[in-house]
Amino acid sequence: MSRHRLTLAALVGASLLAAGALTGCATAAAPGSAAPSGAASSAAPDAETAAPPAGVEAAWLDAGRSVAVVTWGSSSCPPVAEGTTAAGDGTVSVTLADSARTDCTRDMAPRATLVSLPAGVDPTGALELTVEGVVEGRTTIAALPAPPADAGQFAPSAGWVDDALVAIVTYGSSGCPPTVESVSASGSDIVVQFATPPGDQVCTMDIAPRVTLADVGEDAPEGEASVVLSGGGMESTDRIPVLGSR
Repeated sequence: MSRHRLTLAALVGASLLAAGALTGCATAAAPGSAAPSGAASSAAPDAETAAPPAGVEAAWLDAGRSVAVVTWGSSSCPPVAEGTTAAGDGTVSVTLADSARTDCTRDMAPRATLVSLPAGVDPTGALELTVEGVVEGRTTIAALPAPPADAGQFAPSAGWVDDALVAIVTYGSSGCPPTVESVSASGSDIVVQFATPPGDQVCTMDIAPRVTLADVGEDAPEGEASVVLSGGGMESTDRIPVLGSR
């Protein structure tokens, strides 16, 4: 097992904090859908958000097999992916639907939806994404210089969304995604500290990919970069390469 791979036993242990509980944070993610992005918010729940700004962004993840589609709206209720269609010419259409959650925060923030790409999509070629459904837009992800290394099952991954924003995939309870506490940069390393979850937090008993956004700001390293995770039970002993470029 790779040193930076999350330990499956540890993930299961975390999700068993409330064995048998299937409510509390969120309903378990359906296959092919994304869990909440993990963005923290102090806004009041059970409120409708304003219309999100136009446009979408995206980042390569999971050795080029998935992308994070970044839209704007309630940080606690990112849309979910209903399906994807490949046109065969470097174009993929993604349909997004509203989150099933009803306790949405009243903030306006970037949030990420994890989308699995159809087989045959080549990350060494530019990818044009057309987003339809509850959010509409189009964006192009630049080609990667070489096929990414496959870190294996349950391994975290990361990719550049823009000049400062990094999308990070970790695995654990879909109802209790990690929350970013702080982000710092040292050389080519981006250190992401996750917050310690509340002791009384009730989590769903599943293991699912959760995509979280980390804002590196003006300290984002030039050239190749790696993410180092700490805190919140998400420690990694190896650096996680950030796919793409700023």
